Amino acid sequence: MDRRERPRVSAEHALALGGASSRNPFGDLVTLQHLSARLSKSLKPVFEGMLRRPLRCWAEPVEVQRWADYKAERGDALSAWQPLAMQPGRGRACLVIDGRHVMEMLDAFFGGDGEGVAPGEFTPAAEALVARLGQAVAVPLAAAWEPLVRIGFRATTVMVLGAPPELPGDEAVVITRFGLADGDRKPVHVDLLYPASALKPHSAALAVKVHDDGDEVEPEWRSGLTRAVMGVRFPVRSVLAEPVMPLGRLLELKPGDVIPIDFGTQVPVMVASRKLGAGEVGTANGRAAVRLTTLEPINAEDFR
Repeated sequence: MDRRERPRVSAEHALALGGASSRNPFGDLVTLQHLSARLSKSLKPVFEGMLRRPLRCWAEPVEVQRWADYKAERGDALSAWQPLAMQPGRGRACLVIDGRHVMEMLDAFFGGDGEGVAPGEFTPAAEALVARLGQAVAVPLAAAWEPLVRIGFRATTVMVLGAPPELPGDEAVVITRFGLADGDRKPVHVDLLYPASALKPHSAALAVKVHDDGDEVEPEWRSGLTRAVMGVRFPVRSVLAEPVMPLGRLLELKPGDVIPIDFGTQVPVMVASRKLGAGEVGTANGRAAVRLTTLEPINAEDFR
């Protein structure tokens, strides 16, 4: 229900990238759609940090449009156009945010309720916030592209934040749109644009088909993999005490000195670098031992 009410034209039947008469050299862009879906999960904490409230974030269907048509669709309302340099090469993507949404983020970032009005122009504070957002988006964007091709993204400075980039009107652009929703509030959308010229060096990677993972895994293979995983060994340790001493006292230590320690009834039990739970120190069969009293909940998202 959060998605755009107006259906968007499928990229498969859109104008060809780089020319109106040739077919789309990137195919149906399913690979880019999967990339956008993966990126939406990483963008969620970025925008939550700006708006200071929990959000839902999702990727809209990918679309291909003429540059002139895209600008006409956005209308005359002020928008922020933050360029993202793509390296290696000289290609540039562009992060596009409605001006009203920029002001909402600015108000929330400085402790307000996240209310904003459509601005006539961007203030220096708004420009600084969009530049900061561009830098924050560049990191997960590069990580999302990593399985396909290694591309570095970097937010670049722009003379006028409210001015769209200069592209030929017939230039085709790939539009990846992300929705953001907070509770019952009306969703807002943020666009990430890729001009055709910027994606052409990566045509081969975008043409790779995504394999369907819906087929049932062979039971014998799954059983063997499970047995192998269950045999992996992890170091388990318990931290009884972590005394803190000044450097001067440490330099004065000599054999025979006593370092006093103090620990409570509950001590943490660690598996590798993660906390497994807590327990009580005692003995079992004549050996020192820890009896587990609580276990930390396991969140599957932490292991993705």
